[in-house]
Amino acid sequence: MSEHDVVPFPSVSTDDPARFSNRELSWLAFNNRVLDEAANPAYPLLERLRFITISSSNLDEFYMVRVAGLKGQVSAGIAEPSADGLTPSAQLVAISQAVTDLLERQQHYLHDLIDALAERDFGLVEACDLTADERIWLREHFIDHVFPVLTPLAVDPSHPFPFLANRGVCLAIELEHEKTGELLRALVPLPHQAGRYQRLPGPGTRFIPIEQVVLNNVDLLFANYKVVGHGLFRVLRDSAIEFDEEAEDLVRSFESALKQRRHGNVIRLTISRSMPENLRSVVIDEHAVAPEDTFAVESMVGVADLAQLIVTDRHDLMWPSFTPRRPDRIRAFGGDIFATVRAGDLVVHHPYETFDVVVDFLRQAAEDPSVIAIKQTLYRTVHDSPIVAALTDAAEAGKSVTAMVELKARFDEETNIGLARDLERAGVQVVYGFVDLKTHAKVSLVVRREGNGLRNYAHFGTGNYHPITARTYTDLSLFTCHPEICRDAGRLFNYMTGYATPHDLDQVAVSPVNLRQRLEGLIDTEIEHAKAGRPATIWAKLNSLVDPDMIDRLYAASRAGVHIELVVRGICCLRPGLPGLSENIRVHSIVGRFLEHARVVCFGNGRVLPSDEALVFISSADWMPRNLDRRVEHFVPIIEPRVRRIVLDGIMTANLVDERNSWKLEADGRHVRLPHDASAFSVHEHFLADSSPTSPPSAPPSGSRWTTDRNAAKA
Repeated sequence: MSEHDVVPFPSVSTDDPARFSNRELSWLAFNNRVLDEAANPAYPLLERLRFITISSSNLDEFYMVRVAGLKGQVSAGIAEPSADGLTPSAQLVAISQAVTDLLERQQHYLHDLIDALAERDFGLVEACDLTADERIWLREHFIDHVFPVLTPLAVDPSHPFPFLANRGVCLAIELEHEKTGELLRALVPLPHQAGRYQRLPGPGTRFIPIEQVVLNNVDLLFANYKVVGHGLFRVLRDSAIEFDEEAEDLVRSFESALKQRRHGNVIRLTISRSMPENLRSVVIDEHAVAPEDTFAVESMVGVADLAQLIVTDRHDLMWPSFTPRRPDRIRAFGGDIFATVRAGDLVVHHPYETFDVVVDFLRQAAEDPSVIAIKQTLYRTVHDSPIVAALTDAAEAGKSVTAMVELKARFDEETNIGLARDLERAGVQVVYGFVDLKTHAKVSLVVRREGNGLRNYAHFGTGNYHPITARTYTDLSLFTCHPEICRDAGRLFNYMTGYATPHDLDQVAVSPVNLRQRLEGLIDTEIEHAKAGRPATIWAKLNSLVDPDMIDRLYAASRAGVHIELVVRGICCLRPGLPGLSENIRVHSIVGRFLEHARVVCFGNGRVLPSDEALVFISSADWMPRNLDRRVEHFVPIIEPRVRRIVLDGIMTANLVDERNSWKLEADGRHVRLPHDASAFSVHEHFLADSSPTSPPSAPPSGSRWTTDRNAAKA
């Protein structure tokens, strides 16, 4: 049986935990799909290396948050199983097994990739590979740039084992005195300030790891000693933040919690397999790490650091650069965003269409004397954010500016605290939102004086106001001056700033107020269409599908005859194709050059999709309990038919017909890459190449899964 054969799956009842896949294992499966892109021969070599580093960085965060949480449950004696029936301890066992396999494949891919890069005059070298002149240069570099930031630490009864920072890489050395034969154990933490890899001068592109630089100059650290054994290790610590929910000053509470994060318990220890056993025992014992949380790897420790090798002067080893397009409609109005939106709603498809449109919206608002107020959410951004600069300029120009800054944006808390203080100094009214709810909605509201009254303009996004991620994440931006939608945007801001729960929303659904209920009602309507013999279809594009109640509702829709197509990039706890339960549901995951991040949901509304009568929504929310119940999110309808066709016929259809980047989810939880050849349709290449990125893709070949689905739906 080939890997593409369908494996029969036994019937599963509507209350059987087997109807769900485990959340953590599904995430690890996604990270495996990311890692597998490193073996894609169609990709440039440094881009393949990038996928390895992304998979490694992803795994770090997974351990620091998810595994740390499970360990906390076990320590607290919690044995309640997850929706799929696994207890926390059982999940940890399964995770350890899956991670062991993932790390082995990671090292295998890395070995092959380094060999391939060497053939292109790009390589990692060791000290023994250097010429005499290069050794002289490296010693001078060590003395000037590395030695000043190193802190060699002896390990003996008078020098207890030191504390090592989270994600810190450390060189463990066993030394022997050249005259007395006395043995010394020592640690040399490798400071990130020095960089993990040093590029060597001369022709070609060559790097040497900093640990090799240190070992080649160990005599300057430990005079009269020689190295008899050494190895690298890396610690990963529990990074879940705990804070005082009753703290009057939420900012100070978070600053304190961030300091505590750096001192969390070690939850994963990675050691080079070549480390002598006696050194390895000391490292493991001193960190009190369980055997299942200790991973020995063949070559690279701290794989995420290899991202430093992805240098911009080797264009031959990277994807060709592209310039995001500026929407034609904006150019037709001379670049005036407000005039463009007054003429009709505008949807922008990032990264194919430029994020500058979002920046210009706020920049023009800051400069426009008719604009009197700006309200803005900030979830993730950067220190030199043009969004923040525009808000600052607006406040300094005397406009009323409110910024809703989310302090709980994981691993961006410190950045957001700094930005909030900069904004406050400029006169922006900064609000930190809810203590018990994370504000994940991406929305801007501009109030402009026009004629004898005021007109509101709103921007809703599926992604963050982050100019860097906007280059690699696929997201959607909706600009509108539709009165009801803008009125709802104002109610949403009042909810975030004044805690006034909006009970009179006209168009926009908001979690945790009514988003779950709106989704349930829309799914139930499709069920009624199916029961009445009308076409019934649901298309959804999500990052994650975890919520058990939403999954059960999709199962109910499938049993009623609703045809459901899901594009779920990451975690998917739903199992498609289960007899009697989910036979009408199909799921695939797209992993490729760009991170699929947009959330789009479409309902047939009694018609075969795509259709002008369809109901189309964009959202900031995935279908997870946290998004629907514990976060502030938005779910916004696309009202104008022209824009609805762009999103439905263009963007969603292209995602559904993709074959080059897609993995099909089987009933047993496995993802299988769709078979394809060089002519297969790629959603990313389509939008990169198309001069009108929101136009529909060309018709797929006869016999494709898209053609089959359409014919079945019409029948």
